Amino acid sequence: MHEVFERNGIRGVLHRPAEPTGDGLVLTHGAGSDHRAPLLAALAAAFAEAGYLVLRYDLPFRRERPTGPPHPARAARDRAGVVEAASLVRTLGCVRVFAGGHSYGGRQTAMAAAESPALAEALLLVSYPLHPPGKPQQPRTGFFPQWRTPALFIHGTADPFGTIEELRAALNLIPARTELLAIPSAGHDLKAIVRHPGTAADAFRRFFPPREGSAM
Repeated sequence: MHEVFERNGIRGVLHRPAEPTGDGLVLTHGAGSDHRAPLLAALAAAFAEAGYLVLRYDLPFRRERPTGPPHPARAARDRAGVVEAASLVRTLGCVRVFAGGHSYGGRQTAMAAAESPALAEALLLVSYPLHPPGKPQQPRTGFFPQWRTPALFIHGTADPFGTIEELRAALNLIPARTELLAIPSAGHDLKAIVRHPGTAADAFRRFFPPREGSAM
């Protein structure tokens, strides 16, 4: 079951599980999309089926205008939006909260967690934009040494924002537990995950298992 959600300035869709485990997940979108992205909708449905309360939501830059990319000078506001969404889901009865996102949304979520380690118990980062396409000399890893939150990365082997080998090397900079799920032949849009979102939910449950005694 899912419903349109708008509260405290946060806008999106809330997916309620039939058999809740007490875990919550907030998911946000990439630079050219919003909370209605097919990838987010598929992931949210799969995680809700696995017992998570899931909020897929718009970052502040997308709430301010319906189209167009985020402005680099206002990225801190987007990170504040991540914190706000995670904090709100904690008030909905979740014992544990996880946070994640696609591309830009995942990057801002990871940066927010590095700044505020209590943000989430673990992260789900889908198509992390390791560097601009064709520019591996411009890595987006400056904050990795300050990263303390466990994270599962899901990445296509044909993603132009970073090869699997580049991403594996970058993960060595993170002093937290990480795992990489490589999706063969998939690009940045990860259409394979849209078709089979249960793959991501299953991998995340293995990476960060449900609490003992939870419903599922």
